[in-house]
Amino acid sequence: MGLGPYPAVSLAGARRRADKARSQVAQGIDPLTAAAAEKRLTFREAADALIESKRPGWRNAKHAAQWASTLERYVHPSIGDRQVSTIQVADVLAILKPIWTSKTETASRVRQRVEAVLDYARAHGYRQGDNPARWRGHLDHMLPKPSAVRSIKHHKAQDWRKAPEFMVKLKSREGVAPKALAFIILTAARPDEVRSMRWGEVDMANAIWVMPSSRIKAGKEHRVPLCGAALAILGQRGGGSEDQLIFESEVKRGKPLSDVAVTKVMRRMGYDSITTHGWRSTFRDWAGESSEFAREVIEAALAHQIKDKAEAAYARGDLFDKRRALMAAWSSYLSRPSSQDLSTPDPLRG
Repeated sequence: MGLGPYPAVSLAGARRRADKARSQVAQGIDPLTAAAAEKRLTFREAADALIESKRPGWRNAKHAAQWASTLERYVHPSIGDRQVSTIQVADVLAILKPIWTSKTETASRVRQRVEAVLDYARAHGYRQGDNPARWRGHLDHMLPKPSAVRSIKHHKAQDWRKAPEFMVKLKSREGVAPKALAFIILTAARPDEVRSMRWGEVDMANAIWVMPSSRIKAGKEHRVPLCGAALAILGQRGGGSEDQLIFESEVKRGKPLSDVAVTKVMRRMGYDSITTHGWRSTFRDWAGESSEFAREVIEAALAHQIKDKAEAAYARGDLFDKRRALMAAWSSYLSRPSSQDLSTPDPLRG
């Protein structure tokens, strides 16, 4: 029985392997058969092991669930029970081709995750050779570029000119979900960030909501200036302990209000064509077309990161005071009577 080539296997390492083999023989175990069995690993097993190894580094538990569900739906039915050492290019293409043009973004994620699982298996000695799921210099010669076939779907948004009319109707709705929706609109925050916010994140005295880095997409703490209308909503919620959810589900106590519950508010109001997340676009359109606030102030209000690394290196502030003025102007605009002529200049333009 070979113990491995020198110097890849040291003398001490060879002695350990020899001791293990002798121990197996003493127990009536064939060490050659045992070694071969140890190197057998299915794709599903490799995927589960990779997810567990990554889990501590993920900010959100949803990442693990998304990885698992994507692989379960698109990959495991084909190669989940196959040995990772046997998976070839044809297997990967058989998974990707049916969804590459119809579900391009999903297909790209599937490819990346398959590549990661196979890299994990190779790193741990369960397969050899090139990764059949790699893109550059390989699958990019067999499949069209995602950018050539991907059709970007934007979140459907309310026309900013009709936003005040919407807010008048929303104000008459009772319950947690309408209040959460109004807060989402007034802060231009992401819906999941609002639904998961807790009282410990809010400084009522200074009208500031501090989103922790663990709950924000960019992974960086973000301060949100709260206008009077947003503070009034929080006041109506009554307060609570630091860990208590502000917009708690009325169905599942201790759980955040669901996105479906917030969406249903708009559906019941007769707005079937817009999404909760789309209100960020409504805010962006209003700020860009109807106000004179600088682009960087607007982008900072949306917690967007500057993509240009050189520009980002110099932009170290969060423009908080300017953002407070921007959000006050947005709140004032939303409270404008719907009958007011929207073509007239806004006195609160930045």
